Amino acid sequence: MRQRSVLAALAFAFVGGVHGPALAQDAVATELIQLERDWDAAFLKNDTAFVDGVLASEFIATYPDGTSGDRAKELANAAAFNQQIDSSTLDEFTVQVHGQTAVVWFTRRLVGPSKGQRLEVAYRYLDVFVRREGRWQCVASQSIRLPK
Repeated sequence: MRQRSVLAALAFAFVGGVHGPALAQDAVATELIQLERDWDAAFLKNDTAFVDGVLASEFIATYPDGTSGDRAKELANAAAFNQQIDSSTLDEFTVQVHGQTAVVWFTRRLVGPSKGQRLEVAYRYLDVFVRREGRWQCVASQSIRLPK
């Protein structure tokens, strides 16, 4: 009987060891996907306080036109954003977690008016986050415009 208990404990430990990290990765991925969606919504609402909390002090971005910007520029972009967007959809997420660092890829689709016409554009993002003091902060972001 004791041997069964030991085997059951070993089996439980093995299963926990295999699935435990996977479950933790799934939880982190869910958290980061929600953070990306919240960041998008905050940007569209000029909520610079939220964006400020997401960006690390050393944040750097590469924009679709090839230019780059730092934290101050990204906050200024969030404050100055004034385009009409009918919808912004984030999907096609891939999240890789490497300890206290995570890489998030996703597609952002924007729909809105431009010169009296309905315009649809799509961008592919790559964001790098570092976990500090219990929260995720973005240290780098790169986006490209996808062809139609």
